[in-house]
Amino acid sequence: MPSKNSKKVICHDIDGKTYEFDSSELRFRPSVYGILIKDNKILLSPQWDGYDFPGGGMELHETVHEGLVREFLEETGFTVQPQQLIACESSFFYPKYSKLSTQPANTVLIYYTVTLVKGRLSTDGFDETEKAYAKIAEWIDLDKIEALKFLNPVDSVAIIHKALTLTKASA
Repeated sequence: MPSKNSKKVICHDIDGKTYEFDSSELRFRPSVYGILIKDNKILLSPQWDGYDFPGGGMELHETVHEGLVREFLEETGFTVQPQQLIACESSFFYPKYSKLSTQPANTVLIYYTVTLVKGRLSTDGFDETEKAYAKIAEWIDLDKIEALKFLNPVDSVAIIHKALTLTKASA
């Protein structure tokens, strides 16, 4: 039952389709993503028919950095060190393909540059849901990012360019 303070919100799914929900139906989902650039390539996670940055939903007991390190390791096999905050965005999202929950979400998406500490590319950290839609992370040439399909609600190319600027400035 909607509360008297709730309102209607428009959520988008991964395909860009829109859905209207009462705000009282939303769950809150903070998430954090890492941008790893090395040798003029960026590490991206292939998902469905596109790409996203390695990362995902934070757990209640985690700090932002802890969530980023855990999610990055699960999705890539790499241990990373968070560096600089790049962006913080928000979105109303409907996870229509999720096997865990199709409850719409008010998402906060946090993006950091990261540096590689150790590891090897792997899918060993994938949960059963990720095994259904994700593949092993790929190193993509930076000169090819404009042609990629990104499956997230942000301007991924702009985030990559900002990460490049920050990475070069701190080098």
